Amino acid sequence: MLVSDFVRVLGLAVGPAILVSGIGLLLLSMTNRFGRVIDRARILIVPTTAADGIRTEKVNAQLRILARRARALRTAITLAVVSLLLAVLLVMSLFAASAYRSESQAVGIVLASFFTGSMVTLIAALLYFLYELNLSLRALWLELGTDFRHGRRFGKPTH
Repeated sequence: MLVSDFVRVLGLAVGPAILVSGIGLLLLSMTNRFGRVIDRARILIVPTTAADGIRTEKVNAQLRILARRARALRTAITLAVVSLLLAVLLVMSLFAASAYRSESQAVGIVLASFFTGSMVTLIAALLYFLYELNLSLRALWLELGTDFRHGRRFGKPTH
């Protein structure tokens, strides 16, 4: 491979490499939120297991929301990792195709599939991440005893 060919391929790989970096930062954010969800669940469980073992309905509702948040984040993290792996495979395939000077349609299909798969799984990861954010807001409303969507406190009629 000539140096000029290598530089050209390197230029093509910059986009997917930036994608790898961006997904890595997104994964960092998701895993931090996942850790906070687990820590919050542990905080809610400890007092009830140390006392008489009876949980209030409010604590049970919080724990149910935390479980849903944890599942949503696990799914989002899994999808983001798959997206990251596909982006890495795309970069590796670009270099391999260039090194072997492959211009076949099959190689183009593989490259397009890696890119499309990476984007689709990234979109799905972001949708699960948004779902988890909405669940965290619902948990806050439950904690405050307020339904901010309708501008009233739970259990109190508004006139």
